[in-house]
Amino acid sequence: MTDSVTGLLIPVPDEDGAPFWEYAARGELRVQACAGCGEPRFPPRPCCPRCQSFDSEWRRMTGRGRIWSYVLPHPPLLPGYAALAPYNTIVVELAEAPAIRLVGNLVTSADAPINSVDPAKLRIGAAVKVAFHDTGEGLTVPRWLLERP
Repeated sequence: MTDSVTGLLIPVPDEDGAPFWEYAARGELRVQACAGCGEPRFPPRPCCPRCQSFDSEWRRMTGRGRIWSYVLPHPPLLPGYAALAPYNTIVVELAEAPAIRLVGNLVTSADAPINSVDPAKLRIGAAVKVAFHDTGEGLTVPRWLLERP
């Protein structure tokens, strides 16, 4: 789905992932984990891929991690992104759950534009922390800030 004003992509929560977005709206980063074997998993799903249990819980994360990968898309694929190029999309490996990797944007503040960080500052392994951005479309999304800008 795209934002009605900016034309930027907005995630569409599904039944399994709805709690992720509810916690994000409260400023909490949580990931689903198996209540049977304890294995964290993302994206959320009904069954644990490790032990096949259908019991799950939502664990609060510190919101700290490292840039595992990134891309500077060229050319922009959607018109809403054209004025923002170059912008970044990063993959963050969570500190306490390294197998969990979340996709987002590296920004200078939670409400800054997605092109607010100089692309020269992007580094694999850079320490980041989560910040939450209200999209204005009834959804709050995690974004990422450099630990040491």
